[in-house]
Order: sequence, then C-alpha cells, then structure tokens
Amino acid sequence: MAMNLRLRDDAAEALRAEAERTGLSQQEILRRAVDEHLGLAGATRPTPYPDWVIPPERPYRSVTPTLRLPAGMTTADLLDREDRI
Repeated sequence: MAMNLRLRDDAAEALRAEAERTGLSQQEILRRAVDEHLGLAGATRPTPYPDWVIPPERPYRSVTPTLRLPAGMTTADLLDREDRI
C-alpha cells in the first residue's frame, strides 16, 4: 500500500538522521516502527536487499554537488551528444 505521510519538522529531521546513522532507508525505518507499534514485529519482513544486490559499504550520505552547469545547460544537453554510442 502506498501512502503520503506528513511529519513534523523535528520528526522528519530525526528520521533523516536515523537513516543516515543506520544506513536503512527512511521507508524501512517507518515500516519497522509501524510493525512494532501494531505488534507485528515478528512478521516476516523482506530483506533490505535481494541476493543479487551488494549492500552499500557505508550508510547514505548527503552530497554537495561539485559541478555547476553553465546557465541554460541541462543534464539532458550533456547526454545528447554526437559522440555517444
């Protein structure tokens, strides 16, 4: 089931910080919290990664862009080149 969830600013920041600290997605943290609240903590939960996916070595980190495109240029312009195969 898909849904939208509006959190208070402090709750959203705490969720982001927990996701960064643990390396789990915000979705997975919320799923576990709902399961625990509803007494479903023992329910079988899919593993975070299928067998064919290699998990990340480090948790998610926010990244500051290091490249700024010139005014009027988009990433689509970078992909639309004659030398691409």
